[in-house]
Amino acid sequence: MPEFVKDVEHLRARAVRKMEDGAVTQSYKGDVEKTCSILNEALATEIVCVLRYMHHYFMATGVHGKSVADEFKEHADSEREHADLIAERIQQLGGKPDFNPASLLQRSASQYIEGETLADMIKEDLIAERIVIEVYQKMIRHFGNDDPTTRGMVEHILADEEEHASDLSDMLFVVDPKSGETQGQDPGTDPLQEARDAATRSAGQKPGAQKASREPQEVLAELAREQRNKKDGKKKRVA
Repeated sequence: MPEFVKDVEHLRARAVRKMEDGAVTQSYKGDVEKTCSILNEALATEIVCVLRYMHHYFMATGVHGKSVADEFKEHADSEREHADLIAERIQQLGGKPDFNPASLLQRSASQYIEGETLADMIKEDLIAERIVIEVYQKMIRHFGNDDPTTRGMVEHILADEEEHASDLSDMLFVVDPKSGETQGQDPGTDPLQEARDAATRSAGQKPGAQKASREPQEVLAELAREQRNKKDGKKKRVA
């Protein structure tokens, strides 16, 4: 790559001269101030999601509550990690991460709605995730090639949010099977039947042979275990 290092002395002199700008070099094509503003909105969104998930974690009770609560807690921890990543990027760009609680809801793309029942909680979290997915897709297109580092970070967060939405959709169908009626359901995506088939296969029976009398909380627990195993496997592959 000689063509990139022909003027090393010039680049060194410029780097020394602009040391106070930190990670923002002359080749940065984005608008730093606007980027920090956008990221502070994303930061507020992630914090609100953490708060909502934690409320749902403590309020998830009843026969289905334990399995769903564990998933709420896992999602809350993931959103907290996202907030850390975003705050760190804002600081790298020379901005100030805005953690002011007074304006969190005004800056957040998602709402803080608690929900009355377990199904309501899952629905509100799923709605919030779907909103965030659309917002982050727009962010990725906005940053494009002008800020590949920020774009890459948002792409990573987006992948997590899409996984959260998928998990919540599965759980909602188990807790409230009627939720699938208005959306339509693809063949083979019934988590209740998938869990039953997995159990019958392990017992040496043919899939579908087991009666649909299994308790939903058992199915939820098995679904949660499968989701955690899938995520653990993904983390190992990344490592």
